[in-house]
Formats: sequence, structure tokens, C-alpha cells
Amino acid sequence: MQDAVTLTDSLAREWLPPRPADAHKGTFGHLLVAAGSRGMTGAAFLACGAAQRSGVGLVTLAIPRPLADIAAARLSETMTLPCPAIPEESFSPEATACVLEALVSRNALALGPGLSRQYGAMAFARNLAKHANVPAVIDADALWALGETGPFQGFQDASLPGRILTPHPGEMARLTGRSVAEIQRDRVETARHYAARWQCVVVLKGHGTVVAAPDGSVYRCPRGGSGLARGGSGDVLTGIIGALLAQGMSPLRAAAVGVFAHATAGDILEKTIGPRGMTAEDLVRALPRAWRVIETGDRESSTADEHILE
Repeated sequence: MQDAVTLTDSLAREWLPPRPADAHKGTFGHLLVAAGSRGMTGAAFLACGAAQRSGVGLVTLAIPRPLADIAAARLSETMTLPCPAIPEESFSPEATACVLEALVSRNALALGPGLSRQYGAMAFARNLAKHANVPAVIDADALWALGETGPFQGFQDASLPGRILTPHPGEMARLTGRSVAEIQRDRVETARHYAARWQCVVVLKGHGTVVAAPDGSVYRCPRGGSGLARGGSGDVLTGIIGALLAQGMSPLRAAAVGVFAHATAGDILEKTIGPRGMTAEDLVRALPRAWRVIETGDRESSTADEHILE
């Protein structure tokens, strides 16, 4: 088997889409984020904020209707799409048609942050994951939905646009029916095996995050420390990857570069404010510096910035 390739600044820089001087917002794609529920709107906001700081031209947040005004007040640069909701104020299964219609004019989907595990949200997530006709990154509660009736069987429709699953080891255990210990014993081969079996890109999160594609390609991220181990960090990653998908990157490259940028932002914060006090929102704010590091290779100027959180 081929060894995992270690991600680097130069490789990520080579893969990033160009930003021509005569571009307009449509040049850089339109991402639809389907996220949020009562009590977990923050996850949706983090994903949208990370997408906005990762080069995408436009972002729309699909959110349960009772929460749409909260989202509109909080997100000044993100459009909102109010969707049918159940009484618990999470997505209704009827929201699937609303989002599928909106995706006709969008380039990619980010699905899962803060959806909740209410019955309506679970049905919504499963339907959207299997029928969205754009590339999609699937995370958090949407992964729970895929594993709700037993081990995930993968995406059987060969015509379906690329899918990226981003489980942490616990979510991977639920999706596969294996124990966390088994998964952690050989993270590279686990990710490689299930990427081929499920016919999607698998991002197995954790120390040394692994990104695997159905063709057997595997990449490993050498960055990222304990500061990333906190609630909301995965929502930020979902937004980054979704933004890169909307800009036209392949699922494998979007996942790999997204993981690398996310970890680079974490490393910048660990060197400026330390891992103990950093938050997921800090990660969003650090993304411009992370992209600068990747695109210029100048790590010193970014890590020395004392005003990173302003």
C-alpha cells in the first residue's frame, strides 16, 4: 500500500484555485450551509464565518424558520434561507425540498453543524446527503444520521457528486460498527479502507488528521495541537472545506487543504495566545493569517502578530 503523503505549504499552495484580478463574487462560488437548531445556532455561525474567511464568493445559511431572524442579525455577510421546522425548532423532513431547490443555483453544500438529533433533522440530513446534486461535506449530526440504523453502507449512486465525510474517531466507530480502539490502531488504513468502500473522501479527524480518497490516495496533516480539541472546531473545518468545494476544488483537494489550513490556524493561535485559552471563534479569526502562511510560506510574520484576535 502507498504510504500517506504529508501535507505541506507548497502542496496546498499548488492546489489552491487562482484568484484572477478581474474576478467577481460569482467567480469564487456559492456555498449553501445547512445547519443549526434551537440551542446550537453557534455551530452554524462558526461554519459560515469560516467559509467567509476561506475565499468563497457567497454563502447562504439554510436554517429552521424560527431561528432565521437570529441568524440574519448575527451574520452580516451571509444570506439566510428559512426552512420548514418541527416544533422543537430543528429542521423538518419537508425542509429537504426547500434546500434541494436552492442548491440548483449553488456550487456546494456543507451539512451537519448543530442540526440536533431530533427526528426531523435526522430524516432531513439523510435525504439531503443522498440526493444533493452538488459536492458536499458532511459532518457532526449529519454523520449521526447516516449511522442511525446501523453501519453506514456508503453512497451507491455513481452519478452523485463528490461527498466528504469528516468523522472524529467516535463518529467513525458509529459509522463502521468498529471500536474506537480498532480505528485508532491504524488510522491510515482505516480511512483508506472506508473511503474505497463508501466511495467518498474520508477525513478521519484527530492528532495527525488523515484524508483518504476512494482511489487509495491518503494524506496526513502534520500540524494541529491540543488547542483544536474543543467544541466548534469541527464546525470551522466544515465551513473551510465547503468554501473550497464551492470554488471548484476536487473533494480530495478541498478536504486536504481545508484540514491543513484549519490546523495551520490552530498552530498560529497556539504560538500567540496558547492552546488553553483559544476558542473556535479564534480559529475563524486566525484563518486569514493561516491562508497567508500557506500562500507566501512566511510563517514568522503571522505567528508574530500580536493583534491576531482584533
